[in-house]
Amino acid sequence: MDKKKILIFGATGSTGIYLTDYLMENIDKDCYEIIAIGRRKTDYFDKFGITYYSIDVTDKESLKKINVDNTYAAVILSGILPARMGKYCPEKYVDVNIKGTLNIMELLKNSGIDRVVFTISISDLHGYLPDNKEFYPDMPIKYKYGTDHTIYAITKTAATEIIKTYYYDYNIKYYILRLPNIYLYSPEKDYYVDCEKRKISYRYIIDRAINGEKIELWGNPEQKRDIVYVKDFCQFVYKTMFTSAESGYFNVGADFMVSMKDQIQGIIDVFCDENNKSEIVYCPEKRSCDDSHMNIDKARKLFGYEPKYDYLAYLKDYKKEMNSERFKGL
Repeated sequence: MDKKKILIFGATGSTGIYLTDYLMENIDKDCYEIIAIGRRKTDYFDKFGITYYSIDVTDKESLKKINVDNTYAAVILSGILPARMGKYCPEKYVDVNIKGTLNIMELLKNSGIDRVVFTISISDLHGYLPDNKEFYPDMPIKYKYGTDHTIYAITKTAATEIIKTYYYDYNIKYYILRLPNIYLYSPEKDYYVDCEKRKISYRYIIDRAINGEKIELWGNPEQKRDIVYVKDFCQFVYKTMFTSAESGYFNVGADFMVSMKDQIQGIIDVFCDENNKSEIVYCPEKRSCDDSHMNIDKARKLFGYEPKYDYLAYLKDYKKEMNSERFKGL
């Protein structure tokens, strides 16, 4: 019997690398095979025996290189993010997030595919902040206008509507996963806010802890946020790929919140040398983080998702990942 294909679009991104590895460890390889797809030219996946296609999803002809016969599922992680946009170019959001998604769905519609897993950020619900601090998966969309995320959020919403159309026209199930920030180790230490390069805050704090340097704690030290580790995200995707639950929207979350004070203290405990501990410098006059929470009751009830990494477990595993060679050759 031919193996069924699982396609991962965006496999060369940070979450894509972790997800590909997770699936290779957990799927039944006698029944399924992973096909990795990304923009980069790389032989990274050769060492895992994974077929890889370097594809531009905005180019329909480029996509035709992929053999999609006998496809079981596709995970679509590909997309343009504000965090990677050094020069504001809103048409890129339209080209990749909307046109690219349409091209993928056109490619897959006659492949026999059972389901599509698609990721979006929480930016389509930012209009609820700061009054509503808990997000539910089926809340009506409410954009926050006037930010560098607005057009991005609109295009991702449009992409979800395209995917839903193929459910009604071709019976392709859809699982839309709404993500908060996903914490992970990668070689990237910078991102963009309003097209200005900045240090990723938790990466910056970890580096200062490693060096035993003072760490500023901005704003309210009791302000909290979800901390979702990438390996719990991977577990979540895996469960959606094999669930019998109906199509719909699902929140990826950790089911616990960590205060800024506890976040920094945890980093000090895990990353500082015992004889050179960083000092926390409180800066209440500076900006606090957003205080919000992803409700995961729906995912827990329908397919048994339970986070496996608490905050300190995430930090300890992150430290191991720093010393691994996961991204070597990418």
